[in-house]
Amino acid sequence: MRSPAFYVMALLCCATSNPGGAAAAVPLEVYGRLPSLENVALSPDGSRIAFVRTTENVRILAVVSITDDKALGALRIGELKLRGIEWADDNHLLIETSMTALPLGLMGEQREWALLQVYNVDTRKFYPVPGPDVRKLDSVKLMNVVTGATMVRRAAAHTLLFVPGIYVEDETMPALFRVDLDTGIQSLVAKGSSPSENWFVDEGGEIIASQAYNEQSQNWKLKIRRDGRLRDIASGQAAVEFPEVVGFGPTSDTLLMQSLEGEYPVWRLLSLKDGTLGAPMEERHTLDEPIHDRLTARMVGGVHAGDDLRYVFFESSVQARWDSVTKAFEGEHVLLVSASDDYRKFVVQVEGPRDGYLYKLVDLNTHRAQLLGEVYKGIEIPLEVRRISYAAADGLQIPAYLTLPRGRPLQNLPLIVLVHGGPAARDTAEFDWWPQALADQGYAVLQPNFRGSNLDQHFLAAGFGQWGRKMQTDLSDGVRYLAKEGIVDPARVCIVGASYGGYAALAGVTLDPGVYRCAVAVAGLADLKGMLSWVNDKNFQRTSYEQRYWDRFMGISGPSDPALDAISPIKHIDAVNVPVLLVHGKDDTVVPFEQSSRMADALRHAKKDVEFVTLQHEDHWLSRSETRLQMLQASVAFLRAHNPPD
Repeated sequence: MRSPAFYVMALLCCATSNPGGAAAAVPLEVYGRLPSLENVALSPDGSRIAFVRTTENVRILAVVSITDDKALGALRIGELKLRGIEWADDNHLLIETSMTALPLGLMGEQREWALLQVYNVDTRKFYPVPGPDVRKLDSVKLMNVVTGATMVRRAAAHTLLFVPGIYVEDETMPALFRVDLDTGIQSLVAKGSSPSENWFVDEGGEIIASQAYNEQSQNWKLKIRRDGRLRDIASGQAAVEFPEVVGFGPTSDTLLMQSLEGEYPVWRLLSLKDGTLGAPMEERHTLDEPIHDRLTARMVGGVHAGDDLRYVFFESSVQARWDSVTKAFEGEHVLLVSASDDYRKFVVQVEGPRDGYLYKLVDLNTHRAQLLGEVYKGIEIPLEVRRISYAAADGLQIPAYLTLPRGRPLQNLPLIVLVHGGPAARDTAEFDWWPQALADQGYAVLQPNFRGSNLDQHFLAAGFGQWGRKMQTDLSDGVRYLAKEGIVDPARVCIVGASYGGYAALAGVTLDPGVYRCAVAVAGLADLKGMLSWVNDKNFQRTSYEQRYWDRFMGISGPSDPALDAISPIKHIDAVNVPVLLVHGKDDTVVPFEQSSRMADALRHAKKDVEFVTLQHEDHWLSRSETRLQMLQASVAFLRAHNPPD
């Protein structure tokens, strides 16, 4: 009899892994296009598996029965921007997509709008949430968009879906919809009175709490259900970080609250019985985010982010099962992708020198780990990633990752400094298609977690006011460290990045010249005054959370602050004496396309060496296969021309 993985592999066109095979450079097309296999999800009872297979821009969602090798359904996603899939129950899949265009009937700013569809595996029917019936309710206009995390609950033997969305009356406001997946009935259960209101639903399907934050007044408010209605329990003022509900606590009568106390984030449990806050939870010292049970939403563990992710479960038997999984792949990076509700079956993503880069189904009932397929068909063994640390000019230790080219001695290598976005984000040692692709061209690739990266609150705060200043020199300090160690050739260094990383690439050749021989900026910020004016325009010139976020990092007080000129690349065109490549998606709603087009015009006017690539129908995240590959091909051609790796 065929193994349960056989049919899955057949649908995946017989994906195989050959870790012992001869190493060879992987074509750019493999790295540049979207993964061959992704969004692998195990049903709650562990009997079904769903996955997305991508060929160029075409995406197929398939569902397979693990127990009897039957194909249960397939859905052509096409060129829709798929953001994720998950099981609501053993028969219903939730499919989240997004689009840049405004939903029909809605006016306002251009942004990326999230959409939700439900796929009934047994009937093979596919419908949007909220659907047309619920959108006709009352006299208000209800929109087919999703604004937050969907909650799945089980009540009266029915699977209920609670979906945050919006309604339009005199203004756009939040709403909460309920979908009974067994009957198909959709209903509106709550209309918000504040633009940011968010609801929390208990395991019985009742709204138990709500929270809101007013960006203009900077006031936050928390309500919990008492005597049959939601009543105020706590409130306060906060410019950026405010006490926030991140889910239910380990018991169903508590909420998990996170707040910033001093320099460190703290978890406390809020009693739903009397509204009191407990002592700080020790778990917050070792965990970065909670793991919640699918149906009850209770906190059952947490995740620690380091070189890779480490999972901690409060129940000792579950922890023992997970430990047995990671032990089977000792020395590899193991990412928990999906699990059955009893935590006896796991889908894991495994990456390392022994296994390559692939998905496996681990069944602790049979004690077998079965291959599901390669994440990228054509990548057998990922390139080596080393964790390093170096001192910045002021002595701050900067953790970083160095991806090494295949088969080259570790000396006098050409270097690409690849800067992450955010800036409140971080790089890890886990597989990343971009540095892997560049290293496979023959470059060493440095990914610094510069100050302002989200390693912890203290390190994050070290970046406040250092945008274009120490956040920038943290990068070139890494170049100097590697050159001193003899690992790289300081005369063969380029800087590359997207979003904030795109800004850093432009700042590297304007504010910190002499270090890099070329720069590639993807969706980069060039004109900071223009960027902040755009932010203010989006918010109708009202004070906003977004504006305060940028002000804090840049160390300024809005778009009219004269200090912006000192850290704005477009104000320092004369300093550019190396080639620059600009790449930008036409549908970018995070950093407007004009940021790159204005920089290109300014560089051309000053007769600088500049190339500009427009990605048609592409957003801020390089979501489409064709344009992601276009970016990678253009970048590599540019780098090879101006900083040859050979």
